[in-house]
Amino acid sequence: MSIQLFAAISRKSITNDEVVHIPAGYYHLVAGDFQLNNEHPPLVKMWAALSLLFVQPNEPNIAADSEANFSARTWGFHQEFWFANRARFQAVSYWPRVMMVPITLMLGLIIFLFTRRLFGATAALIAVALFTLEPNLLAHGRIVHTDVPSTLAFLLFFYALFNYSHQSSWRNAILLALATSVALLTKFSMVILVPVLCCYAIGRFWMLRSNRAERTTLIKQALATIFIIILAINMAYYFQRPPLSSSDQKWLRSNSPSAAETIDKGIRAASYVVPPYFLFGIYNVVVHNRGGHAASLLGTYGNNGWWYYFPVAFALKTTLPFLMLSVAAVLWALWSLFARSDRRFLWLLIPLAIYTLVSLTGHINIGIRHFLPAFPFLIILGAAFLSRFIQERSRVVGVALVTIIFGWMLVEVVRTFPNYTPYMNQLASAKPHWMYLSDSNVEWGDDVLSLVNYLKVRGETSVRGALSGGWSTLPEYGIDYISLAPPASPTKDTKYVAIGASFLNGSTVPNFERNGRVLTDEERVNLFDSYRHRVPEAIFGGSIYLYREH
Repeated sequence: MSIQLFAAISRKSITNDEVVHIPAGYYHLVAGDFQLNNEHPPLVKMWAALSLLFVQPNEPNIAADSEANFSARTWGFHQEFWFANRARFQAVSYWPRVMMVPITLMLGLIIFLFTRRLFGATAALIAVALFTLEPNLLAHGRIVHTDVPSTLAFLLFFYALFNYSHQSSWRNAILLALATSVALLTKFSMVILVPVLCCYAIGRFWMLRSNRAERTTLIKQALATIFIIILAINMAYYFQRPPLSSSDQKWLRSNSPSAAETIDKGIRAASYVVPPYFLFGIYNVVVHNRGGHAASLLGTYGNNGWWYYFPVAFALKTTLPFLMLSVAAVLWALWSLFARSDRRFLWLLIPLAIYTLVSLTGHINIGIRHFLPAFPFLIILGAAFLSRFIQERSRVVGVALVTIIFGWMLVEVVRTFPNYTPYMNQLASAKPHWMYLSDSNVEWGDDVLSLVNYLKVRGETSVRGALSGGWSTLPEYGIDYISLAPPASPTKDTKYVAIGASFLNGSTVPNFERNGRVLTDEERVNLFDSYRHRVPEAIFGGSIYLYREH
């Protein structure tokens, strides 16, 4: 798995989001500027940016602009950063991604340890094998983003909670506090773990109602946990408590006009305990989820998502053997829990249910990557199911089943390498993948390097197109990018036109006006319809379609 991740880093360009995350992480680390890229906590970005301390990139000035809110500063500054480091673009974009590999391997290690504690060594070995052959984890395990780290943090929290529930020592209490802190600093959606921890503490307190000494210890450990979490969050933000900038306050008022004053006062009051921009980041995620995100599912379009989005995406973007194994394992686990009272499965089914329910109610349906925290629990359940066949049922049948599943998954991984981002299984073989799903499911900008190499071999130095991230990364590779995405008005003709899969889908085409009239949603999503019916000269990584114009 490590070899695959490093090989993919060498072959793939940075994604649309890494264009922003890498510069923001570096300035979190060296300048303590946490207004940039505020919709994501700083921990993962700072970890990735540690490698840049050895690269020493050029540092354009990012003096605060009172007229620019966090979003404007983020998207404006990254262009200055990459322009200043154009001569070393490969190195500056390479090493932060290398830093993500240990996080992915740590996820595999925790899967192994948790599975071994629950079901033994055979199941643990099977779980690691399933983990290393999962295309979505291979796709995102090298990317500077919060998706795989939050998957690790979510699993680590429940592993720490499991250990504490079996031995409520001070050591395990501190480890649980640290796991919670890491989760909250990895992704703001991990705030769902706070009520989980509170419910657990209340339940345990009630169960210890006849033991006063243990109740007292629990209260002390709970207070210590709160202290550690608050301390960790403040440390990650360098103990800074700057008030929200006037531009961010203005942004807050525009997004929540009726509740702006209450929210602002709440942030000010809570900022005595935790940094204002940590709280503001949580608010940003709430606003984003409330407003939704343009997306597509099975040919339908919308901004508010679909409750069944992630079940459909999971069915299409996982290998068929893993899909079937997951369904069978969940049903078997439910039977084992209720028919055989096997409480071990509570530690897998409850986290899986919590995250699935949260996902089903969300409105940001832009990628299976947002469902990754559920994957480790399905992997562990699948491994337990297979190990039971080998150890307790027919050994021959169990070995045959394991051989078929791993053989099939291995074939899928080999034939797809290194293009795991747009991977879909045979259920999506009837049509191009962009007709089923959109956004980072089918295109995320990481195939720009393949497009660049193709153009340069043919002596081309410019291209018209609509690409995820291409507007930023193509110029860094020496290719002039003339955007066809609105509100662009190309003035230069080129031999080739490159259209990203998500733009062919239409969901990522922004709203715009034509002849003084705002286009309807149907007109917007069909902006590149003419290219859908043409045969491309080349397809890169399954995500970028290149058409010859003349």
